[in-house]
Amino acid sequence: MNRSQFSVLSSYWDRQGTFLRWVKFNAVGGIGILVQLAALAVFRSWLGVDYLVATGLAVEMAVIHNFLWHERFTWADRPAARPRESLVRLVKFNASNGVVSIVGNLGLMRLLVGEMRFNYVASNLVAIGVCALVNFLLSDRFVFGPHATC
Repeated sequence: MNRSQFSVLSSYWDRQGTFLRWVKFNAVGGIGILVQLAALAVFRSWLGVDYLVATGLAVEMAVIHNFLWHERFTWADRPAARPRESLVRLVKFNASNGVVSIVGNLGLMRLLVGEMRFNYVASNLVAIGVCALVNFLLSDRFVFGPHATC
C-alpha cells in the first residue's frame, strides 16, 4: 500500500469514526468471551446442566450481553427509535453474528487445520479475526446501520 492509499484509508477510518467503533466492538467482544466462559461454568459445574445445553445457553448469554453493549456503547450514536426496533436488531444480531461466528470458525478451522495442516491455535486466531471483521461489518451495516430501521 502506497502513502496515498494509506492516507485515503486512514482518513476514512478517522472521518467515519470507524476505527474507534472497531476498538469498542472488540472490547465488548472480549468481555463477551468472559461472560460466556463464566456462564458455561455456572450452568455446567454449579447447576449440572448437560454440556451442550450449557454451551448453547452460555453462547446466547454472551450474544445478548454483546448486543446490549453494542447498542448502548459501540453504536450509541445510532439509537433505536422504538423498543420494537431494538428487538428486531437483537434478532438480526443473533442471526447474523451468531451464524458467522459458528459457520466461519468451523469452516476456517477445517480449511486451515484439516486441509492445510496449520497450527490449530494460530488457525483459531485467524478464524476469530476474520469472523470479527465480518461480524463488525454486518453489525455496522445491517444490524445498527443508519438506515436499518424497522
